[in-house]
Amino acid sequence: MAVVMSMRWAGVTPEQYEAARTVVHWEDRTPDGGIIHASWFEDDGLHVVDVWDSEAAFEHFSMKRLMPVVRRLGVLGEPQVTFSPLHRRFVAPGVSGAA
Repeated sequence: MAVVMSMRWAGVTPEQYEAARTVVHWEDRTPDGGIIHASWFEDDGLHVVDVWDSEAAFEHFSMKRLMPVVRRLGVLGEPQVTFSPLHRRFVAPGVSGAA
């Protein structure tokens, strides 16, 4: 069952996010089970909403690809992550790629 993954990671900066994105290559080597990724920053740090095929698919990506890189980059703390079952997904016609 597809899930919505919501993440808040206090203290993560845009520079750290971009460094991780460059090394992890989640946009050009899409992780198995990854469907949609959206991220933004607020005063308290990084916020992410993803859609994944399953919670297990995200956990595998996080353990094997994401967390080893963010630790090497010196990112501190742990993200707060929650999962919810996806009810419906809509992507407007013609929308693709990065913003």
